[in-house]
Amino acid sequence: MNLDWLLVIEVIYVILVILVCLRVIYDTRSTTKTAAYILLVIFVPIGGIFIYFSFGINYRKRKIYNKKIIKDSELDRRIKEEIVHYSLHNLERKNPAIAANKELARLLLNDGPSPLTSNNDVQVLVNGEQKFPAVLEALEKAQHHIHIEYYIYEDDEIGRAIEAVLCRKAQEGVTVRFIYDDFGSRTIRKKMVRRLRAAGVHAFAFHKIIFIALANRLNYRNHRKIIVIDGGVGFVGGINVSDRYINSPDRSQQQYWRDTHLRIEGPGVHYLQYLFLADWNFCAGEQVQPDYDLFPKENAFHPKGNKIVQMAASGPDSDRPTILFSLLQAIHLAQEEILITTPYFIPGESILEALIVSALGGLKVKLLVPGESDSVFVNTAARSYYGELLKAGVEIYLYRKGFVHAKTMVTDSKVAIVGSANMDYRSFDLNFEVNAIVYDQEVAGKLRTIFYEDIKDAEKIDPVAWDARPWYLEMKEKTARLVAPML
Repeated sequence: MNLDWLLVIEVIYVILVILVCLRVIYDTRSTTKTAAYILLVIFVPIGGIFIYFSFGINYRKRKIYNKKIIKDSELDRRIKEEIVHYSLHNLERKNPAIAANKELARLLLNDGPSPLTSNNDVQVLVNGEQKFPAVLEALEKAQHHIHIEYYIYEDDEIGRAIEAVLCRKAQEGVTVRFIYDDFGSRTIRKKMVRRLRAAGVHAFAFHKIIFIALANRLNYRNHRKIIVIDGGVGFVGGINVSDRYINSPDRSQQQYWRDTHLRIEGPGVHYLQYLFLADWNFCAGEQVQPDYDLFPKENAFHPKGNKIVQMAASGPDSDRPTILFSLLQAIHLAQEEILITTPYFIPGESILEALIVSALGGLKVKLLVPGESDSVFVNTAARSYYGELLKAGVEIYLYRKGFVHAKTMVTDSKVAIVGSANMDYRSFDLNFEVNAIVYDQEVAGKLRTIFYEDIKDAEKIDPVAWDARPWYLEMKEKTARLVAPML
């Protein structure tokens, strides 16, 4: 190749890099992610451009799908007005948790609108040992429909136990709809999905991975864990369907797995149902419309309980990072104590600064993370944030009993947040996630007790010792942090 052609190719490549950098600047909301992608595009020839177009395009600006399930615009308007009216009524209840967190409730009402629901029964389920018996019991009682949506569903003992109930219920005439993430649940694609469909279960992959489209589809994962039964009983939290979540004596060689889930009965389930149907209509290509079988009236639940529940959900289909905003608001509203458990901690500047401000303001801020993560790289990036937090007075605990996978936050023993979202860039920007927010002193108090039990099995980081670590460890962590926005 002569020098003239080589020069032309170099000029074309430089122009291409400039154009991609301009695209990154225009398309990426986070300045940290923008800087990371620009550095990647400039310093990794060809490969950086490929990685950006595979993983970096902001689908919040060009939504992957329209989550609107009600096609009649007038009906949609009336329903939203009813949600607002109903929620404002609950907002005025004499509830200490609501009184101290009205701004959080209003945020979700205005952004969703996610209804603020009363008359719910809420049960905290610790680990698979408590979750799966409750799930199997609820599934057995289904009379009209079962909706189930999971990031990870495995073809193992518990997976097959739930499969057996789903198949039997489908044959009894119960409508069973099943959504699985095509990446997270790849072990069930061939055999189990075929068995489910043969038994009458309607099963579809969410955003099916097809070779060249694989990168973007792999990047935008449905990380939700949702079960809705007859529109009135729901499960939400961090526990997928897999034997690894069950800590039983006959699995003594298995790593201890610490996780948290909720069983909700009452109108709080309605937003879970709405999310499921939006996801279903997208991946199944159907137009299931809401009715009273899917969304029972509130008086059908009374007097199930007295808990006030609201959902926070977001993903590439959202106008805004709702889950991130809800966590920020909860942190800002806290007055005494913030307790956070998360398996993946790459919080970004907004969460990091909010926690530092709270700690410097005199609040007790405690963070429980894995001592050993299932991702060495993510764990290394996470450690780069610890120094700033420790200097501000945040207490950080490394869980040593096993792997802590729970995603929870408790503020002031009044508000409890339990869901699928990790405290990282992926959950805030890329994944489809859902968190349940319970405004209740009893539920928050129980989760607070669980948190303090968990830190008995954790090692508290000594700020002085942490600050004295070798420079090369800090360098490795800060280098990992540079690409953390792309994880």
